[in-house]
Amino acid sequence: MRARTLNKKFNTKVYTQTNTQSVLRQVTNIVLFASVITVNALANILPINGITTGDLSDAFPSLFTPAGYVFSIWALIYSLLIGFVIYQARPSTKRNITLMRLGYVFALNCLFNIAWIFAWHYQAVVLSHVFMLGILATLIFIYERIHHTRRLSNSEYFAIKLPFSIYLGWITVATVASTAVTLLQLGVTGGSFAPVITALVIAAATIIGLLVLGNRQDGAFVMVLIWAFAGIAVKQWGSVQIVAIAALVAIVILLLGFVGNARLRSSYDY
Repeated sequence: MRARTLNKKFNTKVYTQTNTQSVLRQVTNIVLFASVITVNALANILPINGITTGDLSDAFPSLFTPAGYVFSIWALIYSLLIGFVIYQARPSTKRNITLMRLGYVFALNCLFNIAWIFAWHYQAVVLSHVFMLGILATLIFIYERIHHTRRLSNSEYFAIKLPFSIYLGWITVATVASTAVTLLQLGVTGGSFAPVITALVIAAATIIGLLVLGNRQDGAFVMVLIWAFAGIAVKQWGSVQIVAIAALVAIVILLLGFVGNARLRSSYDY
């Protein structure tokens, strides 16, 4: 009865939207995501303001910033998002309940992404952090809408949920790093307490990962945190040992949580 009520509720919302509105949403997502890809490429090809994104990251050292290779996750994120944009643009998904409930929030996320790139490259650090928070907020909205819509099919999981699980996981890490960089820019370094503070931040991020794992059963989100923490451990090992150790401990805790959650889910399925 509850499932039937939910489906009736969602179908009512779908049929209040016209074909033109659905197509407009699809086209808007395509255009703005293409703009994100283009601006990201130009940011490093030109580069924007004469400096690459990676060089800027190196210019603002933070104990929470992972090793450079970790940022290669953007290739995976954008590949998955390309799949999402293609999937949502198909005529057969025009009336997809989950996609329609997302509305234009993905388009707004794209605008925040573009704005962040320009603010970051022109070294408007505080403003770039505001845009980063916008990216995070829109992703949380999208993530929660996906979760609360209905049970997803396999194709919907890989085309809709997985891209945003990984994207949100990475932006969660990026937002913490952005906060650290912004504080450094404002002259708040933490002094001799910086390693301890960073270790506590890693602990807080680990708790967030466990909460997402427990409440949303989302292993992909947790794996992104593990990837980032491994990069922090690699970068800080031999220089700031307490941070490296904290990152390694966090990895072990998240892996144990991931395995425990998987076993619990399999026992329920059985």
